[in-house]
Amino acid sequence: MSKLLIEGGRPLEGEVKIHGAKNSAVAIIAASILFSGETILENVPRISDVLILLDIISNLGVEVHWLEEDMLSIKVPDEIDYVARYAQVRSLRASNLLLGSLLGRCGKAEVSLPGGCDLGSRPMDLHVKGLSQLGADIETEEGYIKAAAKKLEGHLIYLDFPSVGATENIMMAASVAEGQTIIENVAKEPEIVDLATFLNNAGAKIRGAGTDIIKIEGVFSLTGPRHSIIPDRIEAGTFMAIAALNRGKICMNNVIPTHLKPVIAKMKEAGVQISVTNGCMHVQGPAQLKAVDIKTLAHPGFPTDMQPPMMSMLTLAKGTSIVVENLFENRMQAANELIRMGANIKVEGQTAVVRGVDKLYGATVYSHDLRAGAAIVAAALAAEGVTEVNGLSVIDRGYLRMEEKLRSLGAEIKRVD
Repeated sequence: MSKLLIEGGRPLEGEVKIHGAKNSAVAIIAASILFSGETILENVPRISDVLILLDIISNLGVEVHWLEEDMLSIKVPDEIDYVARYAQVRSLRASNLLLGSLLGRCGKAEVSLPGGCDLGSRPMDLHVKGLSQLGADIETEEGYIKAAAKKLEGHLIYLDFPSVGATENIMMAASVAEGQTIIENVAKEPEIVDLATFLNNAGAKIRGAGTDIIKIEGVFSLTGPRHSIIPDRIEAGTFMAIAALNRGKICMNNVIPTHLKPVIAKMKEAGVQISVTNGCMHVQGPAQLKAVDIKTLAHPGFPTDMQPPMMSMLTLAKGTSIVVENLFENRMQAANELIRMGANIKVEGQTAVVRGVDKLYGATVYSHDLRAGAAIVAAALAAEGVTEVNGLSVIDRGYLRMEEKLRSLGAEIKRVD
């Protein structure tokens, strides 16, 4: 199993490029099944989640070719398979997004119940409810979600919770449904807006993405567009936390600051210096971080994906911070690994009390999930001595060549396969 060996205590300085957003890329790749003709995607990160999804749609009969390092060609033939099997789907949560796109393209879909990071219960009930209201008959049988519709028809749909995945699945299917669909209490993340822009460029008629209500007028067919994936706000936020914890000074290229408003606000509250000049976001960690309280919420609140890196940052802050996780019940997995490195963290249910310490120390730690892995890498860069970070496969799911980027900033880091 691959691992990272990190010698901490080296302040980081320099420029780093933020790649395309993982959560946007997987949704848009899934949506490309809806189109006739060729779709060209730019700023696509070659991370394992993307590569797994491309393998899945290739097995459905879709032609996939890399034109450049981050440019992708997707061609969908007239007929494709509609069954996404367990062997490919088991390691990728985002595979559930094939449900809406396959249903819209083929009129039926069979998708194995998805895998991915174990962050707790992430039921498919809102996906099923929304697609059922569009006219699909859906059942779960032998580990598969099976959906079929003679005709998809627009409907008024209210989501009990603003689920990102459910919003995306319904948007895809509704784009080619007959009549108007109105989805209320939708997710408002930047990745939702990016998907809507992508679909509209293909001929869809979607209004309201980024607000509480999305209205969709169904169209008969869509044609593959050319589209550039938005930058990854979570990768950017992770490098912000790394710079802050490490007392580093870095410049991040390919960032949209408005996507990071809640993160920037909390970082500044903690004493981190942040400015934007000439398209580059400059982040400088202070001599002493200040304790702040964090409460995760659906967008535009503080993003749950940034909670573990932020918790890591707060381990060296002066004072006591309270971190509350409202979205996933199993998202505190970074805490035990940080404690192994000398952090003072007490977790009770969905709340963590983080009392700042003077130093962190190298230890042997494990990446339990994607963002927890990023959190312990951040801590390792600031710790005294050498940290061995195991379980790199989960980090590779969402961060492209992370160790190479850190090494370019001056980190002493080595991957051992």
